[in-house]
Amino acid sequence: MPFPTKLLNEGEHVVVSTRTHAKALVGPALVLVLVVAAVLVLSTVTDSTVVGFVAGAVAVLVVVWFVVRPLVVWSTTTYTFTNRRFIKRSGLVAKEGRTIPLNRISGVDFEIGVIDRLFGCGTLVVSDASTEGRVELHDIPDVERVQLQVSDELHRLSSGDHRDDGA
Repeated sequence: MPFPTKLLNEGEHVVVSTRTHAKALVGPALVLVLVVAAVLVLSTVTDSTVVGFVAGAVAVLVVVWFVVRPLVVWSTTTYTFTNRRFIKRSGLVAKEGRTIPLNRISGVDFEIGVIDRLFGCGTLVVSDASTEGRVELHDIPDVERVQLQVSDELHRLSSGDHRDDGA
C-alpha cells in the first residue's frame, strides 16, 4: 500500500515506503495451523456438544488474538521516508503515527541477524536528537538498500541539494 499522496506537502515526494517483512506472519500462520489441527482432533475424539462449543469459542478467541490481530497490525503499519521526513503510520480504525523531520535524523543504521539474512530483511535503526533517541524498525525487507536510499537522501539534505524531481 503506497503512502497517500494527499498526506504529502507541496514539493515532497516518497523516497522509500515499506512495511514489515512477511516473515512477521509466520508465527500467526503456525498458530492457525495448530488451532485447526486441535479442533479437528478434538472433533474426532468427542461427541459432546458442550465440549465442541467451548473448544470452538476458545479457537475463535485464539485465532482473533493471535492470527487476525497480528495480520491487521502488519497490513496497516507502514514506514515511509520522504525527501523531508520519516513517517510511521499504523492502525485500521484508530490511527497513530510518528513523524521525524529528516534534518533531525542523526543516523540510519541497520542490523541483520542470521534468520534475517535467510529472509532478506533486517532492523533499520533511525537515530534522532529527540528524547526518545532512536526508532527501531524490525524486519524491514532489503534493509541494506533502504538504508542506502535514506542515507543518500540525508546526505542530499545536508549538502543543500533540495531536488524535488523525485530522483
